[in-house]
Amino acid sequence: MKKPFGFFLRFTKGQRKGVMALLFLIIIFQAGYFIFTSFGFSGNKEVSPEEAEWLSHQEEIDKLKEAKSVKKDTIFPFNPNFISDYKAYILGLNEEQLYKLTAFRKTGAYVNSSEEFKGVTGIHDTLLIKLKPYLRFSQKPDVMVSKGEAKEKHVKEEGFKVIDINIATSEQLQAVYGIGPYYAKCIVEKREQLGGYVNMNQLDDFGDVPANSLHDIYDRFAVITQPEVNTINVNTASLHQLSRFPYFNKDLARAIITQRSMLGNFSKIEDLLEINGFPVEKEKIIALYLEF
Repeated sequence: MKKPFGFFLRFTKGQRKGVMALLFLIIIFQAGYFIFTSFGFSGNKEVSPEEAEWLSHQEEIDKLKEAKSVKKDTIFPFNPNFISDYKAYILGLNEEQLYKLTAFRKTGAYVNSSEEFKGVTGIHDTLLIKLKPYLRFSQKPDVMVSKGEAKEKHVKEEGFKVIDINIATSEQLQAVYGIGPYYAKCIVEKREQLGGYVNMNQLDDFGDVPANSLHDIYDRFAVITQPEVNTINVNTASLHQLSRFPYFNKDLARAIITQRSMLGNFSKIEDLLEINGFPVEKEKIIALYLEF
């Protein structure tokens, strides 16, 4: 019976030492490689500020990659009397339903309730239930005021004169029934943050303001002249600066920085529309407060 490793004894003493030394070196190299890869040893390499920013957003980048193909079902309050073709599409209305709504509006009539909205468009009950919490009814179109253009108003029958919303005081706002010190303060503070309102429909953002009070505000106030707004550069702004912008929140600010890190600088407002959580229905207004 042959002894195990008997062949090894056929080598000379020097050859056996050489084989053992070779095996020892292989084991040392394998152990060293394992230690380096396990503990992520990379020496004392200095990390640049750009690399540090990238690594700080790595978790968001990974989440963005995972959710890239998943479209969030995000709906914001809207006025069905003035929705665009694109808005109708993302809300789930088909071409026939949009055509019916457009034809109805061309007659000069307005949709004033969710039931009337269903009757005019013929949408299914399932879609109506989904959209009903976000429906806002008004006969005020979402019209942008061009820079330098004045929006003229006449003195109303009630005897009051329309005031420029961008110079209105807290006391003047509180003269509207239902607008107390709290709501007046919120309207003035947001105006200061933005540098001014460019559209009266921006007041729809104050969802807690009673509908009748908001209607009275539209009657008594207007964007008379285009203000010099405070702009923010989405390509250079920090997370803190983006988070403080009234139309963004912290999650959206993170997503903007993540996409900026992955794909480079934004060049136009359309580059932001595909980011999950971006308020696309306010695109035209938000664009006036952004720099690229």
